[in-house]
Amino acid sequence: MSFDEETAVRLARRPRWHYREGVSALDPNAIRQDFPILSREIHGKPLVYLDNAATSQKPFQVLKTSRDYYEEINANIHRGVHHLAQAATTAYEAARETVRAHLNAQSVEEIVFTSGTTDAINLVASVLGRSGKINAGDEIIISGLEHHSNIGPWQILCEQLGISLKIIPVREDGTLDLAIYETLLTDRTKLVSINHISNAFGTVNDVNSICHLAKQVGALTLIDGAQSIAHLSIDVQDINADFYAFSGHKVYAPTGIGVLWARRDLLEELPPWKGGGEMIKEVSFEKTTYNDPPFKYEAGTPNIEGAIALAAALNYVNNLGIESIHSYETHLIQELSSILSSIPEVTIYGPHDRSGAISFNIKGVHHYDLGTLLDQMGFALRTGHHCCQPLMARFGITGTLRASVGVYNTIGEVHALGEALERALKMLR
Repeated sequence: MSFDEETAVRLARRPRWHYREGVSALDPNAIRQDFPILSREIHGKPLVYLDNAATSQKPFQVLKTSRDYYEEINANIHRGVHHLAQAATTAYEAARETVRAHLNAQSVEEIVFTSGTTDAINLVASVLGRSGKINAGDEIIISGLEHHSNIGPWQILCEQLGISLKIIPVREDGTLDLAIYETLLTDRTKLVSINHISNAFGTVNDVNSICHLAKQVGALTLIDGAQSIAHLSIDVQDINADFYAFSGHKVYAPTGIGVLWARRDLLEELPPWKGGGEMIKEVSFEKTTYNDPPFKYEAGTPNIEGAIALAAALNYVNNLGIESIHSYETHLIQELSSILSSIPEVTIYGPHDRSGAISFNIKGVHHYDLGTLLDQMGFALRTGHHCCQPLMARFGITGTLRASVGVYNTIGEVHALGEALERALKMLR
């Protein structure tokens, strides 16, 4: 945390929270000690939390950061000359630098704090719609794997401006048909907006190739990184997109904080989204001069604590090592896939190579009934369409049961889920 030196030293010595500074190697059993919620019981059974694609749990390091902000430096940021305002501003802007480094963005001016991925996508849709970069007769491309948050904003924009929405189809194995994608691209394509990892199936999309092909027709590109931020190393310069959005709560940070990364030249060129304090330089009743990015897109008092806690979460992840996390979680998903495959009449959706989540159904058993029974055994899984109704319709289903992993899940929990499924199926069949 980037508080003033005196406060930082005092906070470091405070024994309110007891936590480790980190582990030298990725040891999930040791990591679990950082997450207080994992010690609780559900219906008298130890909690097995496998709903990380919906939201992740928070370690002591992040919880402490949130509490310390409110107890030690709570103040509104920027402009204030008093000590607390300056300390809060320093911490907030240091968090922006942490995000920049994590994404390998070129400058902090490219990092806009939002309330989450949905907020970020709506921001882009709104400013593009008023920018003149997209007009009637133009086209936007999304995919059949998208979360509703990457569908609805574009449908609204299409209705407003008379734009066509094209869809990259999903193949039977849960991957995108990139050959058809190439045929969808035309000189009228103005934006391609794709998720990095499917929240429903765990499909990892080839965003580098998708962006490369879009650039050949002059289209802008947006990557929904809500799922990828916790599982993959993200380099926005390597991906070569124009926008990248993610939510803090998917990567061990609080809810209500997110990030839109965008190329600086675009942020300078595009119009503001909301009006209010901070996003202006000068105001008169005759004319307003807008602030420079990123402040141009951060109207009003932001989620100061959330941004600082997000930085703490990213530091936590980087301390463990994102490559180590990815390797370990891949092992968990592969083991879970093997266990599920051994269950008679199970259907697993999506490709063999997936990240973060695995979705499945079992013939003759409704996913909701199975999820409810698993809950009684202490297992937290997600049931339903996962805000991906078009994807569910593509496969002729109403939803799935989804297990999604985090850095604190263990092989023991995966095996326990397999045993719980066997018990549950005996009750339901």
